[in-house]
Amino acid sequence: MEIFEGLFGAINDLTWGWSLVPILVVFGVFITLMTGFVQFRFFKRMFRVLSSTNQSADPNAISARQALLVSVGGRVGGGNIAGVAVAITLGGPGAVFWMWAIAIIGMATSLVECTLAQLYKRRQHDGNFRGGPARSIIHGLGNQYRWLAVVYAICLIASFAIGFNAFQGNTVAGAAKESLGLSRFVSGAVLSVIAGLVVFGGIHRIAKVADVVIPVMALAYLLMAVLVIVINIADVPGVLSSIIANAFGWEEAVGGGMGAAIANGLRRGLFSNEAGLGSAPNVAATADVRHPISQGITQSFSVFIDTIIICTCTALIILLSDVYVPGANVDGIVLTQQSLVSHLGEWTQYFLTFIILLFAFSSIIYNYYLGENALTVITKHPMAINVLRVSIMGIVFLGATAPGATAVFAFSDPAMGLLALVNLVVIMMLLPTCLRILQDFRTQLAAGIKRPVLNPDDFPDLDIDRTAWTGVAKD
Repeated sequence: MEIFEGLFGAINDLTWGWSLVPILVVFGVFITLMTGFVQFRFFKRMFRVLSSTNQSADPNAISARQALLVSVGGRVGGGNIAGVAVAITLGGPGAVFWMWAIAIIGMATSLVECTLAQLYKRRQHDGNFRGGPARSIIHGLGNQYRWLAVVYAICLIASFAIGFNAFQGNTVAGAAKESLGLSRFVSGAVLSVIAGLVVFGGIHRIAKVADVVIPVMALAYLLMAVLVIVINIADVPGVLSSIIANAFGWEEAVGGGMGAAIANGLRRGLFSNEAGLGSAPNVAATADVRHPISQGITQSFSVFIDTIIICTCTALIILLSDVYVPGANVDGIVLTQQSLVSHLGEWTQYFLTFIILLFAFSSIIYNYYLGENALTVITKHPMAINVLRVSIMGIVFLGATAPGATAVFAFSDPAMGLLALVNLVVIMMLLPTCLRILQDFRTQLAAGIKRPVLNPDDFPDLDIDRTAWTGVAKD
């Protein structure tokens, strides 16, 4: 065990320790500049996907909204509740500012990676689409880079299907034990069985469940947060001021000051919104849309929902309470629960347990699909997916029985670091192609076309699946 801990620690130091965060920031700023601040230019357009009329012409296809909700369900998980609490505990209030910063930059990064996934997606024999960074590597960079696609797929399975699903199980079990006194074994078993019922139904069942669960869980949590903010409205300006002051070292809440705020804010922010990791593109590729940029814009919106809205709600719940103690050794989920109780009473810990269950459940089924999609790149064996489904159930249970989230992060963080490095290299290699697609989208908008359509004939040099672009889908 010590050997594995040493190996994961070394990988974590090589990625998160000195290379990954600067690369993410520099690449994110570069992509923002090269795309002409696309996250701001198309911000108003992002809300169009919420319209009920913006659905696929094929009733059996995954719509743009369904892909958004599955993606939001994956991004919005334990990281938005436990992860934010960990960031504030270790990095002080200033960590919240750096979570915002990485989200704004990440919106452009997510648009690019998800656009590429859409561009290079492949229609399967059942009519569904599969895509993502692994297929972008194979069809965008060439078959000689298939080895890199396999490396990416292995990292995706290790970090999301295994590591992050264990974390979600751990989060639910911790909340259930704190509020209900329920054994970790019982809550872990129940969660793994429920997740199994969904993942055995494939992407269509996942999308249908997400279409119901995600809006309910997000709105319920937002309403609770709004209630806390209204009750403490007089203290909100002071909290926001503290966030800014700590972010730039004008005030020091924890040891390490500004450095701790930046490190923990960026790390936990990326863990939450996943921009640049190459995870969300796997889901983005399933949507039936007219133009790749359309789904890129939609997935950029999911980063905004995750961090700027949901994570900020958690941060305010914690920072407006009298429970938070800078630098204290408190389990993340427990801190959020105790903060809610201090605002609204004991009943809220049961409410939060329910919300955490929904958050974790949506993330588990999302993480499973990422593992499934990655597995199809590594092997075509028909039994492989069923083995993965059973394994996911076991991983969720094992994660739930682990003593704390720290042990899970020790495994998932290094795997996520490797995944991000591979994905960022691919993004930069294929960025010129994405800029061509973006220019095509903008040209059609300038010509008065409200819903741009990708014509594969305009890009004869690209390895595009022509059957995936019929121009009849609505986005």
